[in-house]
Amino acid sequence: MPFYKLDEVEAGLITPEYSSARGPNVRGERIEVGRFFYPKGTEARTHAHPNEQIQVVLRGRARYHLGGEERELGPGDLVLNPPGVPHGILEVLEDLEVVNCKDVVPGWSVKHARWEDEAARKKWEEKR
Repeated sequence: MPFYKLDEVEAGLITPEYSSARGPNVRGERIEVGRFFYPKGTEARTHAHPNEQIQVVLRGRARYHLGGEERELGPGDLVLNPPGVPHGILEVLEDLEVVNCKDVVPGWSVKHARWEDEAARKKWEEKR
């Protein structure tokens, strides 16, 4: 189905291993897009993944870190997380709503935060 209403897509925890993010997420062949919510006072522990990721803040504020840099982001701000670079949300200062976009990496499970296909992992590492 090519058309979606995010309010009608089932919302769930996105990556419970390290993040409090919850919301609807739609995955295509090569990209996934979601609208995620982080409650005030929570975090997304430092992590890295093979996906390139962009988050656009719609409402709320949070302290993000990427590599060795830290910034407070609010509405209209965007962060681009390159593949394999450690990043996270140090603290959600106000209830946070973001649009999240990631490329799909074959063999990588976003939900479980791990490679589910060893051959795919090796292929990804060879490309880097």
